[in-house]
Amino acid sequence: MGKGGMSLEGEEGGENMAAWLVGLNTLKIQPFSLPPLGPHDVRVRMKAVGICGSDVHYLKTLRCAHFVVKEPMVIGHECAGIIEEVGSEVRNLVPGDRVALEPGISCWRCDYCREGRYNLCPDMKFFATPPVHGSLANQVVHPADLCFKLPDNVSLEEGAMCEPLSVGIHACRRASIGPETNVLVMGAGPIGLVTILAARAFGAPRIIIVDVDNHRLSVAKNLGADAIVKVSTKLEDIEDEVIMIQNAMGVPIDVSFDCAGFNKTMSTALGATRAGGKVCLVGMGHNEMTIPITPAAAREVDVIGIFRYKNTWPLCLEFLTSGKIDVKPLITHRFSFSQKEVEEAFETSARGGDAIKVMFNL
Repeated sequence: MGKGGMSLEGEEGGENMAAWLVGLNTLKIQPFSLPPLGPHDVRVRMKAVGICGSDVHYLKTLRCAHFVVKEPMVIGHECAGIIEEVGSEVRNLVPGDRVALEPGISCWRCDYCREGRYNLCPDMKFFATPPVHGSLANQVVHPADLCFKLPDNVSLEEGAMCEPLSVGIHACRRASIGPETNVLVMGAGPIGLVTILAARAFGAPRIIIVDVDNHRLSVAKNLGADAIVKVSTKLEDIEDEVIMIQNAMGVPIDVSFDCAGFNKTMSTALGATRAGGKVCLVGMGHNEMTIPITPAAAREVDVIGIFRYKNTWPLCLEFLTSGKIDVKPLITHRFSFSQKEVEEAFETSARGGDAIKVMFNL
């Protein structure tokens, strides 16, 4: 992978191997050529790469939202590693530095980039988003300004966790979470759990989380959720469950984060949030939803969305360094980088259950 994300000739540092998505439910470890090192680039030896839900979607369906895999693609985008080589103009990093990689390369020329909202750049080249190759490889080449040096007390695995944590931090910024904001989180998957951690770090005094799975709710409770509510998957239960959620919170719900993105979770969030509050759609379970938006609008409930993140890595590292956020309990499974273990790791992640974050140690 290189600047622009395409596999090119001119491989450096010996044979580089990567996990390629070559077809439906088919991953193969194969050679992966790196581009020449540009003056503002670094070559990074990957050490920790996490599996994201989007990676699993691509494996199972060859698509995620409107992104479609049309040709073989290297998978993976949650990553950290060690600098092996720096370009001639790189001044802030040296070989041996441990870094976390922000996976999206924006154009820095469009109106969105110029106004600072580079996460909305229409020409974004993002690890493992077709047709751009990802980072589950021995080595990648990446812009130096998207590689963030890890403090001594932050591990490479924690560095890789900056990517999912960034989603929670960006959501909390968009929703203006603070010491007077009581928070509801719909969905106790990995993104729901990092949203709990982020909301607490931003000062939210009371956080409640809702899910259909007892194990994930227990994990959320251990991570600091003030209350947990188990719900069903039935749409007809929404009205009763909204009352149950509001009673469990005990105070008005100021902001709800839908970290699943289904008809039911979004409808529940809209119903449970107080008049004048906010609902932030984080998850993308459904491309389209049918939700009761008119009653929510009549109560002036604002609906906001997020897409990826912007300028989050420094704050992630500050929270990790200070101990305000601990992501280590989220890493439940570890695998090495071999054909057999790559297949097992993705099966484990897709199965769910007690698997929250599956991590490769390269």
